[in-house]
Order: sequence, then C-alpha cells, then structure tokens
Amino acid sequence: MSLQFVLTRAAPARRSRLLLRHLRAMSSSTAADEVILEKNKNAGVITLNRPKALNALNLSMIRTIYPKLQEWNTDPGTSMVIIKAAGGKAFCAGGDIKAVTDAGKVGDSLAVNFFREEYILNHAIGTLKKPYVAFIHGITMGGGVGLSVHGKFRVATEKTLFAMPETAIGLFPDVGGGYFLPRLPGKLGLYLALTGYRLKGRDVHHAGVATHFIESEKLPQLEEELVGLSAADDNSVGQILDRYHSQCKLDADKPFSLIDHRGDIDRLFGGESVEQILLDLEKEGSEWSLQQLETLKKMSPTSMKITHRQLVKGKTASFSDVFLMEYRMSQGCIRGHDFYEGVRAVLVDKDHTPKWKPDTLKGVTLDMVDEHFKPLPNDLKL
Repeated sequence: MSLQFVLTRAAPARRSRLLLRHLRAMSSSTAADEVILEKNKNAGVITLNRPKALNALNLSMIRTIYPKLQEWNTDPGTSMVIIKAAGGKAFCAGGDIKAVTDAGKVGDSLAVNFFREEYILNHAIGTLKKPYVAFIHGITMGGGVGLSVHGKFRVATEKTLFAMPETAIGLFPDVGGGYFLPRLPGKLGLYLALTGYRLKGRDVHHAGVATHFIESEKLPQLEEELVGLSAADDNSVGQILDRYHSQCKLDADKPFSLIDHRGDIDRLFGGESVEQILLDLEKEGSEWSLQQLETLKKMSPTSMKITHRQLVKGKTASFSDVFLMEYRMSQGCIRGHDFYEGVRAVLVDKDHTPKWKPDTLKGVTLDMVDEHFKPLPNDLKL
C-alpha cells in the first residue's frame, strides 16, 4: 500500500502525523545510508557512502559517526578504527559548505552547529585511545582532511588528491589545519594553506600528510590483514602498514613535485605578513615565484590574512586550543562577506570571479583580522 494512498484516506490530523513519521524515517534512513558503521572482528569500520556527492561531509553524517566513535573508544571489544569511503573517486571532497552558507544567510543554526560538531568530531579522532587508520584513497580536501589527518595512520594511494583550497572560497584551512599544517617541514604548511596547492599520489606522503603509501588495489588485502589482528595496537598496526609501504614500488623513484622549490618556499613564505610574502615573491622575479604571486592575488585577502595568523598561533598552540581558535574564526567568516561570495563563485554560479570585500590586503585592517579571533558568548567546548 503506497504512502499516497494512506494519506488520501486518512483524517487530516492522522495524515499530518503519518507524514511527519514518514519524513523522520526518511531522514534517519538517509543518515544511516550516508555512513555505514560496522564491526569486523575487533575493528570498528566507518565507510563514507555518498559517492555521487564525492562523499562530502554533512551534519547528519557527523552526528552518525561521533557517538559510534565514542562508543568504540571505550569498548574493550574494539581495538582499532578504520575509516574509508565508497566509490573509488573520493575519500571525502570536503564539508557540505553550500548548505552551511545557505543557512548562514538566513540565520539558521546549521551555520553554527556544523562547525561546532565537525570540530568536536575532529578533536575526538585526534584524541582517540586506539589506532585510527584512514584510507585516503581519492579526493581528500577540507572536511575529508579533518576525518583523516589527526588519526595515527593515514594511507595514501596513487589516486589520492590532497588540498586545502579554502582561501579560494573566503574561508580558511580549518578542521585542525592550524595544528597540522604549521607542523609540516619548514613553511610547506603555510604554502599549502595560502595557495591551495594540490598534492597527488606519493606527494601526499612526501609532504608528511600521509604516513604510508600503497597501491590502491592492495587496500582490501590490507584491511583484511588489519582486522585480522587479535589485539591491535599502534605497534602491530604500524608494522603491517610499514610492510605494505616498503613493498610498494609504484612511483617509488618519482621525486616530490615541490622538491626543486622547497628552499624557495621556506625563504619566500617566511615573511611576517601576507603583504611581505607577496613583496618577496615579486622581488624574486622567477617564473615560479611570479606564478605563486598570481595565484595568491586570486584568493580572498581576508582569508589569507586570517590564515597566516591561524598558522602562526597554531604552531605553538595545543591541539584543543586550535579547535577553539578555529571555531571563533568560522563564526567570523559566517558574519562576514567573502565566505558567501566564494561559495557562490566557485560552487554555485561557477563563474570563478569572486568579488572580495575588501578586495585588497591593505583594505583588511588589523581590527577585521582580530574580529575572527575574539572569544564568543557560546564558545566551543571540547
């Protein structure tokens, strides 16, 4: 019997109750379908299951994963957690930021809740007491980085594509980017944060984002061996991953794509301000430095300035304090202009011609930057 038939025959009051029950069932079913949570022997396995949306992370997925992760963290019968994704094209291409900006425009609580609950989940991953293994196969950006990079083990493949492209959409490299990026070698993290440079395949391991690299065809075999551990710990998991990594010869002789410019990055991105970095790039005058200069000129001036401060402060901040800082920054972006304009230009209209306000670095005052770092009445609590 169809729902339409039942609703047609039902009295108005009962019809409303039936429709509400149906919508709730659809909502919970959708959330369950978007993330698959399983126990395989002693391993908790999370599978992101929105392949048509490149496994983009939404609030219902966050609310599905977090309580199960907490349960597994204290469950004596769970000795490790594996996170992977369906579809083969993307691990997770980012958060569902279009929904966030739509909510922010009308003052909906989603704009607050998404960042708050996402960062709480990211923090839980980074403080998990058990081995956490992320198979970052395919596109891994933004929210996907937050689901992986804070875990003990990150396994990249030849299909991995990593980037933190937030300055191009008026945001900043959040999800704990203020913690892990400044802890990459030299100024590499700041370079990745400001330019959104894409790391592919073995580059993700060369940069220090991934802990291991294997052929994608070996992932099912690796997973089977990991879940076969009777009592997984960091040592036993690490030994298996080290073996797969050392046996992988794919692109083994391929150098890091940035190897010829590592010295340039440390030197030219070492300025005390974004303005100084742009001046140094222009003064350098090389083909590579001028390419970077042109890239930065396309980014949101506000985003670049708050990102620079984020990474400076994050380098010496605790893991927990970084998320508090980034939550304040996220709400500053929600109150501002560029986040909405960047999402419009890149994801909605796709004209890639954002109109930033202010549109110059000089126009972004110290007070504007400070505004993104001020304590909030309802601050993040971890």
